[in-house]
Order: sequence, then structure tokens, then C-alpha cells
Amino acid sequence: MVYVTRALVDVLLDLASDADPDDVTTGVSVSPAGDLEGADGLPAETPVFTDFYLPDPGNSVNAVFGVDLSTPARQAQGRFVSHPVGELEVTRRDDLAEIVFVAVPPWTVEERSFAAFDRSGERHPLEIVDALPPGQSLTD
Repeated sequence: MVYVTRALVDVLLDLASDADPDDVTTGVSVSPAGDLEGADGLPAETPVFTDFYLPDPGNSVNAVFGVDLSTPARQAQGRFVSHPVGELEVTRRDDLAEIVFVAVPPWTVEERSFAAFDRSGERHPLEIVDALPPGQSLTD
């Protein structure tokens, strides 16, 4: 099972919609469920995708052989890719990661529009969690 917060899914779908007809790819990272507000019922150590990195418009310069050189590898445990014209699947052109979230139009949270895959393209069950990361500030 892959867990992701509703807020992250909403932001990723907004990024994809805003970029349409171009595609979007960006890193996504996890937080332990125990650090989230509202993740009741999940074991504290369960990884939940909560955050994203701003997409780099110069992605072709920073991505080499499916590796994003602009985001340190340990900071992004997954990737998000949009396919404005295409299928809901991982393709050979996608930047790969342990988990790859793929979205296609109509940019909604439905089984036919948003899904999680592993790097080999196998689809994984997805659960959207109504939880929030703890409040953060720039002065912390």
C-alpha cells in the first residue's frame, strides 16, 4: 500500500493542470505517519508521501538518464509525472524512483486519472490520507 496526503495529491494535480499541455515531473518525499496530524490508525513508522519539490522548468538540463541531478537522491523517495496525452502508466521517458505517481487528464483524484507505480511499472494500491505535516516556519 502507498500512502499519500490529500493536500499533496491536490497540489500535484494543480501543477499538472497548470502545465497542460506540457508534462510535469518533480520529486516527492515522505514523512513518518507519527509526525502527521490526523494520520490516526496508521503505525507511527509508516511512510506517507507529504511533500514535493518545485518542478524545474529546465528539466532536460538537470535530468540525465532518468536521474534528476537537481534534487539530492536521499531527499526524494518518489516522483510525480503527468502525462497530458498518454496512458496512466510508467513510460520509458519518465524519471524513475521507488514509487512513481502518474496523473492523466482530467486531473482529478480517480482511479483512472491518478495512480502509484513502482519503477518497473507495476501499479500499487493507493490510499489518500486526510493528514497534515506538523506546522513549519521559516524561522525553525
